[in-house]
Amino acid sequence: MALRLPTPRSRPEPTIALINIVFLMLIFFMIAGTLAPPMDGQVELVSTEDLEGRPPPDTTVLTADGDLIYRGESTTPDAIIARAKTDSDDVDVRIVVDRNVAATTLMDHVATLRNAGATAIWIVTERGL
Repeated sequence: MALRLPTPRSRPEPTIALINIVFLMLIFFMIAGTLAPPMDGQVELVSTEDLEGRPPPDTTVLTADGDLIYRGESTTPDAIIARAKTDSDDVDVRIVVDRNVAATTLMDHVATLRNAGATAIWIVTERGL
């Protein structure tokens, strides 16, 4: 009587474990995505498409050609520092920068204002969503 050799069994693929992990991740992201309450359906957001952008009245404007303007007149870094000085030692300067100003021009003006005594320079930008 001859003994039969056992037939080799193929190993099962671990696809069930992978499917379980993907399913758990799907559940997690569905729950995490709904943590913030939805906005009320009757609220309509304000449209700002047609608003005319204006710089704040007490800030310095850096134009595209590199000029510093304050309230419609040309100004110097020393004059900006003199206006920004308060009782404390902090000198905060706010600048509205034209989007067409070269980065090197902006950095040159920032360095000049720092050397003139500005402790903080705030660049005012347009807020995007």
